[in-house]
Amino acid sequence: MSPVALDRAAIDTALAELPDWQVVDGKLHREYAFPDFVHAFRFMSAVALIAEARNHHPEWFNVYGRVIVDLTTHDAGGISQADLDLAATMETLTG
Repeated sequence: MSPVALDRAAIDTALAELPDWQVVDGKLHREYAFPDFVHAFRFMSAVALIAEARNHHPEWFNVYGRVIVDLTTHDAGGISQADLDLAATMETLTG
């Protein structure tokens, strides 16, 4: 089954549970701040294993303790449930 892009109302409803995430340029967006590179890299490594298992990979950027994440489902042409699920998983890894 092909992924389906969610409408803005569904995304906004889901973002109520993900208050640190927002939609920027049609993608789910969040910036994380970690105390140092090791903590940032540990987070990225944990996410990478999960993303690979789900075959759903983030667009991200890292400098020292900062990780910037954008999530979109290219096959769906927008934000899908897979993006929201990965965002929620990422939140559990920071707590």
